[in-house]
Amino acid sequence: MSKQKILVVDDDGSVCDLLTSYFEKAGFETSCVSDGPAALAAVQESHPECLILDVMLPEMDGLEVLKELRRMGNVPVIALTARTDEVDRVLGLEMGADDYVTKPFSPRELLARVKAVLRRAALAPATEEAQTLNLPGLIVSRVSREVRMGDNRIDLTPKEFDLLWHLACNRNRVFTREQLLEQVWAYQEFYGDERTVDQHVKRLRRKIEIDGSPCRITTIWGVGYKFEIREHGIAV
Repeated sequence: MSKQKILVVDDDGSVCDLLTSYFEKAGFETSCVSDGPAALAAVQESHPECLILDVMLPEMDGLEVLKELRRMGNVPVIALTARTDEVDRVLGLEMGADDYVTKPFSPRELLARVKAVLRRAALAPATEEAQTLNLPGLIVSRVSREVRMGDNRIDLTPKEFDLLWHLACNRNRVFTREQLLEQVWAYQEFYGDERTVDQHVKRLRRKIEIDGSPCRITTIWGVGYKFEIREHGIAV
């Protein structure tokens, strides 16, 4: 069996050496680059299963790299940074990072988070047909990461798309905010702040609950949210 590939993107040589040694001992094939353009080139050339991406890169910063990566595909990304401000954490997650770890970090914890996002990626449907949801008035494609309402394309951020996909794939199932943070953001601890879920739901509603669409994200007061189809005011 071939080893899963991990790409470390960090301009700190000591971090690269530490992670390369640690992850190779854990059975991964690990490589390291020190800047954004090299990271994008490595992704196209070697197709790693997961990136560990430092946000504070020279010239092209990590968030810009992340934005380009999401245009290229859905490779799992764990953002790694010395920043501790909550706004930076939320911004990184909203732009499409699968998880967010601050320096100084525990290699053991980082390894656990890498394994978690790889498990989640492995659960994604394999066929293009299985990755398309044809809902009343709404088509959601995981392959192209497009959402269409009739002839119109609905523009979503990466995390808005991930949240919609997760809820719509589990129609009529109620999720707590904690569950959504863990399952959509792969975040087991979010510093006690669940407002990011509410903010994403609010923005999603503005984008998909228009023109009489029966697709709804319903608030279950005191619990969380669920996705449902409502026809003539009745959930079906």
